[in-house]
Amino acid sequence: MFDIKENLKKLPDKPGVYLHKDKMGKVIYVGKAVSLKNRVRQYFQSSKRQDAKVRAMVSHIEEFEYITTDTEMEALILENNLIKKYMPRYNVLLRDDKTYPYIKVTMGEEYPRILKTRKVITDGAKYFGPYTDVGAVNQMIDLLNDVFILKRCSAQNFTNGFQPCLNYHIHRCRGICTGTVSREEYGRQIQQAVDYLSGKNKGLLEELERRMIEASENLQFEQAAQYRDQIAAVKAVSEKQKVVLSAAGDMDVVLVSKGQVGVHVIVFFVRQGKHSGRETYHLQAMPEENNAEVLAAFLKQYYSPSIMVPKEILLEEDLPETELLEKWLTELRGSNVKLVVPQKGEKKAFLDLAKRDVIELSKVLDERARNQQEKASAISEALSSFFGFHAEGSWRIEAYDISNTNGVDSVGAMVVFENGKPVRKDYRRFKIRTIEGPNDYGSLQEVMYRRMKRGLQGDASFSKMPDLLLMDGGKNQVAVVEQVLSAMNVSIPVAGMVKDDRHRTRGLVYQQRELDLRSNPVLFKYIALIQEEVHRFAIDYHRGLRSKKLQKSILDEIDGVGEKRKLALLSAFGSIDAIRQASIEELTQVSGMNRTVAEKIHQHLHNSIVKQPL
Repeated sequence: MFDIKENLKKLPDKPGVYLHKDKMGKVIYVGKAVSLKNRVRQYFQSSKRQDAKVRAMVSHIEEFEYITTDTEMEALILENNLIKKYMPRYNVLLRDDKTYPYIKVTMGEEYPRILKTRKVITDGAKYFGPYTDVGAVNQMIDLLNDVFILKRCSAQNFTNGFQPCLNYHIHRCRGICTGTVSREEYGRQIQQAVDYLSGKNKGLLEELERRMIEASENLQFEQAAQYRDQIAAVKAVSEKQKVVLSAAGDMDVVLVSKGQVGVHVIVFFVRQGKHSGRETYHLQAMPEENNAEVLAAFLKQYYSPSIMVPKEILLEEDLPETELLEKWLTELRGSNVKLVVPQKGEKKAFLDLAKRDVIELSKVLDERARNQQEKASAISEALSSFFGFHAEGSWRIEAYDISNTNGVDSVGAMVVFENGKPVRKDYRRFKIRTIEGPNDYGSLQEVMYRRMKRGLQGDASFSKMPDLLLMDGGKNQVAVVEQVLSAMNVSIPVAGMVKDDRHRTRGLVYQQRELDLRSNPVLFKYIALIQEEVHRFAIDYHRGLRSKKLQKSILDEIDGVGEKRKLALLSAFGSIDAIRQASIEELTQVSGMNRTVAEKIHQHLHNSIVKQPL
């Protein structure tokens, strides 16, 4: 048994991270310290000076462990990683799983492209954003590609005789692959696009107006109308980004909003001195918690290598460990970052404007949070009523589905829901390895075995166990999964999501009985949402695999074999090796096949020296 008093004596006077655990061994709090010896002892001294949250946490601590580090910076990074891994109950947690798009110009390529991405990496590219309006991002990318006729494909090397794609033939690409495009001319077009993304739209508007006038003079009125619409689009997008700080570059303004229901952080994005949007993030935190500590916890969880860190972050008040946070953010960005509490001037004026906006926004956030709480509570009550037990805290549900085409490219999908909402970062995909042919039951058992094995072995990706497992199917799917759980000595309730004759959600099967969900509107909508989501996720993965195989196949080398015959062959035989072993007569029996093509397939596969993978 863990003796807290004895272990407190063994704590080192070194920087590091400590983990408090409850009686079940679950991590309930992660913290860092300059001196583990001094910091951890404070929790077990007189409770008179401790706030209610700390007293509640300490009452649940049954043991603790610690990890020493060489520096406080290393402790900060480790603390952040462990918080994201364990999501402890008593830490301030960033609950929203949101990433926003950037526009990327691939400057490291010989002929750069303009793309949408949700990750910022050090690759020599230029990144613009983040943008909260995904529609505006797509509109800008399409506009720039159309106006400057930029390269759209990812290919970098073009061999002799390389055939241009459809974009070239319909004049949506200059035909880089033909070798006739000047790098200098293309570079000028890319620079104009970069100028526009940097807020300098004058050059683009002048170019579009010149083209519109030229098309009109040549009586090409339809083309002129297209340029007119593009001019309107440029102006509309530009209107969304007003100059608010004449001397500023990139910065974020980060503020806390505490309502009656929840705690939120609002981030205002300023890029090139222009206000480009705002976004809200829900936190797991108590309303009475100190604003500065909430902000510090948010900054550590929000900024990462995949998020653009600006040169300045404007705050309402100074934070604890400001110098350490600045040093950490500077390492993330690769150049100097400052946490600023402005006292006067344009930045103070913009901060005050943002604060007034947050006051108004807090009413909306409160109402939204209240509605979400009521919805989650109604779902929890409905689930508890049906299953006859209550999950501790919010319900964590994992749903599974299998997808294949006649047994080819079988895949499994797992989606996760908590508090009535999908947790997309916890979604997982499985490529079926041990089952041949169209065997959904066997495939489902393989997926469940792999998922549970990794969770039991401590794999962080599967460490959180669900309160309920849902299968896309009925009694048989439930039965085969229960067999796996029983063999692995895992006790988790399993239910099946049953569909009606029109392939719509009908009911839930649990312990050999079925509940008609149509009599329970709350549960009906929730289960239908989960069933639709897991089916979509499985289908998307399966289609992606099938598309890749269809695009890269030795069958492509055979005259007379197109995509339809390719799919028919794979559906009939399952693999290239099986097709190779088939006789001409067996090949002829495949749908859409004739003897001439069957002979070509047989000869080509038997003459190929290297067996090429699909």
